[in-house]
Amino acid sequence: MMKSTNNQPNLSLKTKDVFGFSAPFPVKGFPESAPYVPDVDKAYQFDPTTTQAILAGFMFNKRVLIHGYHGTGKSTHIEQVAAQLNWPCLRVNLDGHISRLDLLGRDVITLKDGQQVSEFQSGVLPWAMEHGVALVLDEYDAGRPDVMFVIQRVLEDDGRLTLLEQNRVIQPHPHFRLFATANTIGLGDSTGLYHGTNALNQGQLDRWNIISQLNYLGFEPELSILQAKYPKYVKEKRQAESMVAFAELTRTGFMAGDLSTVMSPRTVLNWAENISIFGDLQKALDFTFTNRCETDEQPLLYEYYERCFAKEFHDKK
Repeated sequence: MMKSTNNQPNLSLKTKDVFGFSAPFPVKGFPESAPYVPDVDKAYQFDPTTTQAILAGFMFNKRVLIHGYHGTGKSTHIEQVAAQLNWPCLRVNLDGHISRLDLLGRDVITLKDGQQVSEFQSGVLPWAMEHGVALVLDEYDAGRPDVMFVIQRVLEDDGRLTLLEQNRVIQPHPHFRLFATANTIGLGDSTGLYHGTNALNQGQLDRWNIISQLNYLGFEPELSILQAKYPKYVKEKRQAESMVAFAELTRTGFMAGDLSTVMSPRTVLNWAENISIFGDLQKALDFTFTNRCETDEQPLLYEYYERCFAKEFHDKK
């Protein structure tokens, strides 16, 4: 278990140098790293608007919810801000198997002096609250209703949590922060892209202090990430540009209703990695993206490919 520390966030950061923009408020981080601080990704591209929302959450203890399409880097964005601030950060995926007991804790049987005894083991929520960790609730719109109501009390201004099992109230550590990410904005999913998501209680949604939408990167930032992750594309810039252009066409087609599947920046990076494995641009595209698209939509993808790479797409069939 992480020990308490007297480490304080008193190191001033120049946001222009660290994040690429000047924040309208002072930003301070911890002077040294600690357990659970994420690793810095030097290739990461910070979205100014989303980064400002996350920084406000850290600096002013605000609850921040980020929503947007898959693969835009919502959770990673929070982690990378935390990494720059040296702020301990923990992610929890609210899938259908996460229960109220997982969040709050439960009694477990342990051995003490050769005897079996029952002890209460804290869940991730009270643990994070007591240890000053930034907790990120991934897939927030997929959480079970009983789990979501546990979170609701923590979203209040004082943020105290009552553990009925122990008859005690947890006062949050001054450095505890709460973030969440979601693909939808709490109204359910009408597109069919995010099966398993739920409509959120609007009373709970209203308790989030800051809500930000993270869209896909622009052409140049996405190209920069691809080249940073795979340096060979600095020399092979034309192919990298064509790959990003192809991804952007899928997003345009998705927005227009022509495609039901969209290529995310994460998928572009997977495509680049598969090219290095299979040594073939088109085969890597099939394995990465085309094979999970509807059959009647694939001719449009072939057209995108030919438009971006100026060569014919050879039907694998």
